[in-house]
Amino acid sequence: MFKRRERRLAESGPYYRQRSWQLSAGFLAVVAVVGGVVTLLSGPDTTAAHASGAATAGPLAGPAARDGRPRGCRTDDATGAGLPKKAPGDVGWRTLGVARVPVSPTAGPTRVQGALWWCYAHTPTGAVIAAHVIPSQMSGSDWRTVTEQQVVPGRGREMFEFQRATVQSTDGKDSGTAVASYAGFSVSSYTGTAATVRLLLKSAQGYAATDISLRWSGGDWKVRADDNGSLHSPVSAVQSTNGFVLWGV
Repeated sequence: MFKRRERRLAESGPYYRQRSWQLSAGFLAVVAVVGGVVTLLSGPDTTAAHASGAATAGPLAGPAARDGRPRGCRTDDATGAGLPKKAPGDVGWRTLGVARVPVSPTAGPTRVQGALWWCYAHTPTGAVIAAHVIPSQMSGSDWRTVTEQQVVPGRGREMFEFQRATVQSTDGKDSGTAVASYAGFSVSSYTGTAATVRLLLKSAQGYAATDISLRWSGGDWKVRADDNGSLHSPVSAVQSTNGFVLWGV
């Protein structure tokens, strides 16, 4: 009975000591969580501990062009309009923080301005690329700018900002954890205004998967945070790659 009580107390303790938040913080650095709990870096992120205040000005905050897209954003929305059955033929890989992420001239991001990688195609493939890139931007010191521009406003974003401010930024430095790589994806749902993309992660421990929810907002794909502040569903181990489109890298 005492053990059960201790377990309940542990689960109801500070969020940054709870397993669910530790796994979420680990995913921010694209770390492998299969078979173990991610250890948070010690101490608060002093560069982001201030209140959020007004939104940062940026390409996704200003008035849109006549076609509804942010000014300067042009994409090929005809290519990749159907649910993807294979990886885009024009995909390349770029290092972003501690992760390597897919990029595509047709699916996006076609614009890079400072910390912001934006302008994704209004297609399922564009949503897939955004689901890989946007969460991967959250491990660095510019996470707040990315959050204000590329996470859907609301309670979920506010909770994420509050929680993220307690974790040190890695800025590409080795955090001491085993880094995973993006191995594949599947599109669980797509309506044109919303999408759910399931990401397949690979590490030395095996495969794991998590879901990213996105919304078409302000003329581009943005991540929608859950009300608890998480940018993704709980990461879980998977035994096979069946049902996923593999990147082949």
